[in-house]
Amino acid sequence: MSSEHVAKNPVKSFIYEWIIPIVIAIIASFLINRYVFFIMRVPSSSMYPTIHIGDLGIVTRVYNTDKLKRQDVVIFKSEELNEILVKRLIGLPGDKVHIDNNGTVFVNGEKLAENYVQNPGGGGGDYDVPAGTFFFLGDNRGNSNDARYWKVKYIEAKYIEGKGQFIIFPFNRISKL
Repeated sequence: MSSEHVAKNPVKSFIYEWIIPIVIAIIASFLINRYVFFIMRVPSSSMYPTIHIGDLGIVTRVYNTDKLKRQDVVIFKSEELNEILVKRLIGLPGDKVHIDNNGTVFVNGEKLAENYVQNPGGGGGDYDVPAGTFFFLGDNRGNSNDARYWKVKYIEAKYIEGKGQFIIFPFNRISKL
């Protein structure tokens, strides 16, 4: 179709100049949100001081959980609580996690360096992470409903939705996770 013909017809011109670009943008936005990354809003203080209540962050989708590393900030679905949670990955499949009475965490017998934990309270215990599952704790251990308190202590790989990458709001807290 020639540009003269579109210019002479205001309805076609409106469709080509406005409707089609808007529809393409909506479809692209949906696909990016569904398959590449999404925005998270943190509803609780369980990850304080790393993440504050109300922070907005960018999360990349995780398709291969083998690439997750201990201490990553991970977003996953809790079937038990029926909500999306943001927690710190502590135990990988096959790990043995020990939390002593002071809140110090040991993974496979080695003390885990956790400079992000400022409130190490809460319960201790021993956890053997089964194959295909992961063990999560909040950074604010004294005020975190995490694996130590769940009936089902381990999250299956199929429930992992993404890995936290950046805090993008508020602007004075922009940072990499």
